[in-house]
Amino acid sequence: MKKSLTEDSVGDISARLQQANAEFARNYPGETGKRQPVHTVYGGAHLFKSDSAMRLGGLARRSLDQFAPDFLTFARAIGLNGAEQLPESPEEDGGLIARLEANRELVRQENKAAWLAHAIYGRVNEKLRREPVEDFRIDFEDGYGNRSDEEEDGHAESAAIEVVEGMLSRTLPPFIGIRIKPFTEELRARSMRTLDTFVSTLVEKSDGKLPENFVVTQPKITIPEQVAALADLFELLESKTGLAAGSLKLEMMIETTQSIINSRGEINLPLLLAAARGRCVAAHFGTYDYTASCSITAAHQHMMHPACDFAKHMMQVSFAGTGVWLSDGATNIMPVAPHRFTEGGPPLTAEQIAENRAVVHRAWKLHYDHIQHSLEGAFYQGWDLHPAQLPTRYAAVYAFFLESLDAASERLKNFVEKAAKATLVGDVFDDAATGQGLLNYFLRAINCGALTEEKATQLSGLTVAELRSGSFVKILNNRQSL
Repeated sequence: MKKSLTEDSVGDISARLQQANAEFARNYPGETGKRQPVHTVYGGAHLFKSDSAMRLGGLARRSLDQFAPDFLTFARAIGLNGAEQLPESPEEDGGLIARLEANRELVRQENKAAWLAHAIYGRVNEKLRREPVEDFRIDFEDGYGNRSDEEEDGHAESAAIEVVEGMLSRTLPPFIGIRIKPFTEELRARSMRTLDTFVSTLVEKSDGKLPENFVVTQPKITIPEQVAALADLFELLESKTGLAAGSLKLEMMIETTQSIINSRGEINLPLLLAAARGRCVAAHFGTYDYTASCSITAAHQHMMHPACDFAKHMMQVSFAGTGVWLSDGATNIMPVAPHRFTEGGPPLTAEQIAENRAVVHRAWKLHYDHIQHSLEGAFYQGWDLHPAQLPTRYAAVYAFFLESLDAASERLKNFVEKAAKATLVGDVFDDAATGQGLLNYFLRAINCGALTEEKATQLSGLTVAELRSGSFVKILNNRQSL
């Protein structure tokens, strides 16, 4: 074979390329494979208690019991696929519930809409009892407001003490953190003081420990220097409190136009991430501050506005491959009944009861649709602001994965089998990206609780080790070497 170039002649080129590839790999390490929470629940710091998550779960179950006491009502309220074909009530089910309880798999083949509605309702109820909140943010910003220094100092201290109590009693959600005020000239001193008080108290009372998956949320970022300042403060706090270097993590809130494009016309998002110096684990989109900064009027500020889709796609393009989790914002129409019964007062009328139900169902449907829109855009996390939003959060996430379960299972099995056979005859399999997308589907379905690992292996044809590897190419390579 004739060649013109020697290894020595291309040595410098290879060395430069190796260095560039290594730098690229450092900047884009890919997905971590760790569990990402499906939501973050925000609550004012003045209200936080060590058992807040479980109390929110109780309120969520009460709302579900009151306004959707059965899976048929819930399916119709949120608009599950095929819900319009289901019976109006359990009294008119024609034996459907009995058949579901006797053989759900058979009903799944005969009536997928009924199986889906029943499965989701059961899983939502189970989730609200076992782990109603996945991520909670103790809020010192919009959900807290501006208070006197004395009052905020007290709440920063008391919230930290409650977190320690939750650590000891194991009542904290799997992910938790605080949202500080922005680092603007007006609020930076107050924000830094709250961060210092909270972290210092927490570390002192917990004997030097942070809760698992603890994070500090930085809102209304406009310039990289604000993120860099928070990273600097983390270094100081770690040094002063004895925390391990790098243990304090942050998440950025992308809710200003300047966080997308800076004054020089540059895309600002990668610069913000670089300023975090490896401490940023997530980026959250702030729907209402962002739309307000675009001069969009209040009536049209919502999660499905095209301006929001633009900003979120910019986030995706900027952070893809970095391992940074993305989160969408919140639905601000709450599922709250307008009429309430007061002790000693007259009972609610039939009209008031009907209106309560209609209002809550409309808010549930809106929340469900917003979450589906987020999921379709690959934003697998969002905000919840009220306990009655928890049922629709989990219903939307479970529905997103379960509705396409059969098709995804069949496609992944075919991809794996065809790739293996093609390799045996020397052909090249060039659709690994599609296979990776299907594998990601199963990984996220497992992480959010829509599927168990056992069920995922059964449906996908993969082993647990193959699923956990997170790499479709690795799965193919390993199978080819057998």
